[in-house]
Amino acid sequence: MTFWVGLTGGIGSGKSQAAAEFLYLGVPVIDVDAVSRELTADNGKALSAIRAAFGSEVFNHDGRLNRAVLRDLVFRRPEAKTRLESIMFPLILSEVRVLQESCVTVYGIIDIPLLIEKPAFLALVDRVLVIDVSEQTQIERVRSRSGLKTDEIERIMAAQACRKERLLAADDVLTNEGISQALAAKVRQLHGYYQSRFSYLSRVTS
Repeated sequence: MTFWVGLTGGIGSGKSQAAAEFLYLGVPVIDVDAVSRELTADNGKALSAIRAAFGSEVFNHDGRLNRAVLRDLVFRRPEAKTRLESIMFPLILSEVRVLQESCVTVYGIIDIPLLIEKPAFLALVDRVLVIDVSEQTQIERVRSRSGLKTDEIERIMAAQACRKERLLAADDVLTNEGISQALAAKVRQLHGYYQSRFSYLSRVTS
């Protein structure tokens, strides 16, 4: 039996680096964003349902999904966002479960940006790990790497779960206010704890 840790955090938190550190340690990592992109790539399983829901206007002449047009449509029309989510989320959940079934390690990581915002994803995990930073750190990091203005970053943050909501949902929290090496060390320490904890749980539940 493989136990699963849901990894999440707000924009600029360092969640992607944490996922990379777990992967470096040999822990399988399922990236939900990557699963979503695959579903909407050429010949992806979601394309026929998206075309049926939104028409050819969200596709290029070569049949490929026009992601920019779809993003704009979803941004302008809340009902379009709801419809797209109703298509994508069941497919994502199904694909992640298939990936989970192929794992034979003691534990794995599922990188889920919307873990708190979309509670259906909680059914995929046994434990929640939050990468936590202050809102000011989020703004500074995103501004330095992307050039976005503060008000634009704040709008993105407002569309995500707030820091308090993430912390309330967390079983484990890694604070990431320092340098990248510090986060790597914290991940290594947590990895040892997870290996010990989940190995024990595997023995007592088998």
